[in-house]
Amino acid sequence: MYNIIWDIKFKTNGTIYSLQTVSSIDIECSVDNLADTAVITLPEAVMNQVLNIGNEVARGSEVVIKAGYDKTLQAEFVGYVLDVASNDSSLKIMCEDALFIFRKAVKDVELKNTNVSKIADYLVKQIDPSFKLVCDYDISYEKFVIHQATAFDVLKKLAEETKANIYFNTEKKELHIHAPYLEKGGEVIYSMQRNVEKSSLEFKKALDRKVEVTVESTNVAGKIESYTAGTTGGDKVTLKVGSVSKVDLKKIADAELIRRSADMYEGAIDTWLIPFVQPTYTAKIKDEDYPEKDGKYYVVGVNTSVSESGGKRTVKLGIKVSV
Repeated sequence: MYNIIWDIKFKTNGTIYSLQTVSSIDIECSVDNLADTAVITLPEAVMNQVLNIGNEVARGSEVVIKAGYDKTLQAEFVGYVLDVASNDSSLKIMCEDALFIFRKAVKDVELKNTNVSKIADYLVKQIDPSFKLVCDYDISYEKFVIHQATAFDVLKKLAEETKANIYFNTEKKELHIHAPYLEKGGEVIYSMQRNVEKSSLEFKKALDRKVEVTVESTNVAGKIESYTAGTTGGDKVTLKVGSVSKVDLKKIADAELIRRSADMYEGAIDTWLIPFVQPTYTAKIKDEDYPEKDGKYYVVGVNTSVSESGGKRTVKLGIKVSV
């Protein structure tokens, strides 16, 4: 029998505070979202004494959440306090990863003959040059304009247009930009009969999911260029992007096609805090009842909940990466 434990520390104005009382911790991570988030819920009062954390925890305070069993702790979330709110007889501390510090405005600029890597590097140098850019998905632009925008606004636009997975490793101070489902963070093994508490997975075959993706771009001369990938007659998807180079329209179309039409699982599995897993991990699924579905699947998202009653992970799976 494992005993759930946790450790939550805040750093405010150079002073470190440890949180002693917690009702629940909920952490949401996904390669489809720019930010990982956490919500720490506290009782509004303890022993009839109202909790007052205003001096120790405030917007911008650094936060590290660790959790695990017995004496083994694992860093589950590193980020910043976004807000502290009183709600329904409880206090909620809303937290966000390093995207929090990228919500600042950046200088207006018109970049010509540029690419995703150069645009992201422009943002990093203005917000926090100590961050390292890890980018292997260089979509090129004939022109990219930043006007009255935050670094968050620009990253959001890049994610929407290029279909890249954009996320932060706050602990290592890294901004990651990758083609969908290519970055490999680690590997875990799940047996449907042994370490999966509940499953809502539904297997989808590529043969049954016919999609035709068209990406349209308007170049600096005002001419519309396009590229189409997928199966003629399938569900039609049209994406409109900025002045992306013609050769890179194929990359974007192929990335969206993978998201929509590869062999994959839809749904999630509920498991415990062991084994540790994060988005970008590969999950090896074993099912004694349906061995034809065995294989390795890309972990798209992980929601982790911790309270006195125990710890749970809801692991969302994506495309099948191998048998």
